[in-house]
Amino acid sequence: MSRRQKAVRRPVPPDPRYDSQTVSKFLNNLMHEGRKSTAEGIFYQAMDLIEQRTGQPGVNVFKQALNNVKPAVEVKSRRVGGATYQVPVEVRPDRRAALAMRWVLQYTRQRGEKSMAERLAAELILASKGEGNSIKKKEDTHRMAEANRAFAHYRW
Repeated sequence: MSRRQKAVRRPVPPDPRYDSQTVSKFLNNLMHEGRKSTAEGIFYQAMDLIEQRTGQPGVNVFKQALNNVKPAVEVKSRRVGGATYQVPVEVRPDRRAALAMRWVLQYTRQRGEKSMAERLAAELILASKGEGNSIKKKEDTHRMAEANRAFAHYRW
């Protein structure tokens, strides 16, 4: 057990265009090798594409997509008497958002469109409708937790 004090979470400054901390965190996840301005360009381009395709504000589609992808439960490995059980546990709110962002970006990078902005726009539109690979990942996670509900008494 650590003897140090609890780490202090620093507040994330909101992004300049939408004044949103969620967008700012997503930009930090999207960023690769410290290229923040490139990440911002990709994200804002994707928001413009979303607005063209759906006719709704891009940031609303983005927030709806993240809400749809956020998992409620996940499984964690717990070792009991030489056996390892997959124990279903509820996900903390900050981890929910982090997982949702990570999954959206993971499946965005696997898509086949030409530019990253097009990929991101397409994945966010699908996720906001409740479709796409990132939604499938959430459902698989929930299914795994449901299948292992018998081990819920091993929760700690």
